[in-house]
Amino acid sequence: MMADPVLKLEAVERAYEEAGHTLEVLRGADLSLKPGEMVALVAPSGAGKSTLLHTAGLLERPDGGEVYLSGQPCGSLSDRERTARRRNDIGYVYQFHHLLPEFSALENVMIPQMIRGLARREAETRARELLDYMRIGPRAAHRPAELSGGEQQRVAIARAVANAPLVLLADEPTGNLDPETSSYVFEALEALVRQSGLAALFATHNHTLARRMDRIVTMDEGRLVPFAAA
Repeated sequence: MMADPVLKLEAVERAYEEAGHTLEVLRGADLSLKPGEMVALVAPSGAGKSTLLHTAGLLERPDGGEVYLSGQPCGSLSDRERTARRRNDIGYVYQFHHLLPEFSALENVMIPQMIRGLARREAETRARELLDYMRIGPRAAHRPAELSGGEQQRVAIARAVANAPLVLLADEPTGNLDPETSSYVFEALEALVRQSGLAALFATHNHTLARRMDRIVTMDEGRLVPFAAA
């Protein structure tokens, strides 16, 4: 029996007013992500990848269509309900790590859990487990400025999944890394997705990494279509 999608975009539309004109970015975008599935989103800059991720991640409301999380439509949720779903069910990893500079790696992974209401001791235990899993446990006490780029991104991934989300959205998470470090970070992320049952949407310009995922999609005039390699 095939698993139901944990994230589903159905005919999603998104437009912006720009200098007196309407810029249509998403024009009926459809996408389904199942547990444990990694999907690469490959498209040129300006095609709407970030808009798609922001809409899928409930950071922006669609102008048309619907976003479903575990079968629940999210378009009519209040701002408070959307915030709760983002905090509990969606993890984000960006090209820049966005770690809090004044806190250690361990504390950066603990903070989202404590915001959710987990006791400090439990948050610390899970944070250490995640950092160990990402092979960065010995660097737990270091602040972001004391970590390499690859180490920073591994901490960012650990933080993104600290609350055991259903979906992981990654926007060029290896874009600032050299090829060897990029591959290493991707391997850690892939292992995490496969073993935890996360559904992951991974926007990237790196075709080598994209080919290692379950499937590749691209954007064509505001819609998602299968990617056809040249």
